[in-house]
Amino acid sequence: MFAHMKIPPLSCDTFSVLPPGTLGDCVIFGKNSDRPCDEVQEVVYVPATDHPQSSKLKCTYIEVNQVPHTYAVILSKPSWMWGAEMGANEHGLCIGNEAVWTVLNDESDSIEKLLGMDLLRLGLERSKTAEEAVHVITSLLAEYGMGGNCSDSLPNFTYHNSFLIADPSEVWILECAGTLWAAERIKEGVRNISNELSIRTNINLKYDDLEKVANEKGLWNPKRPFDFKMAFDVDDDLESPRYKAGKQLLTNFSQNGEFKATDMFKVLRDKPSGICMSSGSFVSTGSQVSVLQKSGSGLPSCHWFTATPDPSRSVFKPFIFGEDIAFPNAVVSPIPDSTAATSDGVDRRHNLYKLHEEFCIKRRGNLGTLRNQLSELEEKYVNLAEDISLNYGAKKAEAGKLFCNAVEEESLLYC
Repeated sequence: MFAHMKIPPLSCDTFSVLPPGTLGDCVIFGKNSDRPCDEVQEVVYVPATDHPQSSKLKCTYIEVNQVPHTYAVILSKPSWMWGAEMGANEHGLCIGNEAVWTVLNDESDSIEKLLGMDLLRLGLERSKTAEEAVHVITSLLAEYGMGGNCSDSLPNFTYHNSFLIADPSEVWILECAGTLWAAERIKEGVRNISNELSIRTNINLKYDDLEKVANEKGLWNPKRPFDFKMAFDVDDDLESPRYKAGKQLLTNFSQNGEFKATDMFKVLRDKPSGICMSSGSFVSTGSQVSVLQKSGSGLPSCHWFTATPDPSRSVFKPFIFGEDIAFPNAVVSPIPDSTAATSDGVDRRHNLYKLHEEFCIKRRGNLGTLRNQLSELEEKYVNLAEDISLNYGAKKAEAGKLFCNAVEEESLLYC
């Protein structure tokens, strides 16, 4: 349906704001995951784990070599796959990915390898910093390749991937055209990615012999500065209106140096730009916002997830990593009987998804009241998260229950 297309579906944006634009010396990450409208996105917590020597790991389609230790992660992921659209780990590392279509897309993309979402999860499980994640993902890309259907309902839905990788100190953009790639480091200001390549001539790390390969394929004239987007993007020099609108929103909200989590909520809820998608074949099926605090600040990083579609009709709920995490089953999809990556006819809706869906249908004619109720609950947890963060030493036990309590209270609101 969408394979090798020149005009991809409008979907997905990932954002970051760095000092001096943020309130406090932190980095703020945000992403809407726009996916097929009938796909369920779950939120899962996976604790840090030690693994047997020489063990294997089954990703969505293929096995890879496991590492001795994986870090604790929280992931927002399509329930049918192993990989994730976005997530964070215990070290304050966040990654979001985007589908991109390049001049190197072809029939070989359908061969089952690692999905871009698998690479994202592997990067979170195996990396402490954004730069380390770049090396982990590109090493796996070289060893195993990228490919396979990216949907369990749409046939031939294949694409390449770009990643926005953030830690408390910096952001890296990693963009892939097949197994070729380039990476750009961002130390300040704002940066976003969308469904297009965005790295131009500012390249800090790259695939070996990238320019040589591009020249051999007739994609670059060595007499000109090497431009990754110009060489590999299907749209050459164009920037989409949604990408430009996202950049402008970040700039506007951060110009006073006080950008905070609730400002990122507003960006992800922006409908005129197309960033928030509420209807159609592709919708915003899940959203994440993270505030990444430096280790010496005394403040914990805080990660906010909706676990339900359409951020304009959802509650962002806070999660803080710690020793005693109480995690709710209500946002985890039921496990199907089949062990295959796809399982036709399986109801993958988790309990919060069902309650939210039924509530939105019942309140369809009175969305103003719905938004007010959800806003009140969200504001309550914004204040709770701030209080716990400022008094983290004394309130670690409360931090471990924060997300669970928010899910439970949201669920009661729908009943």
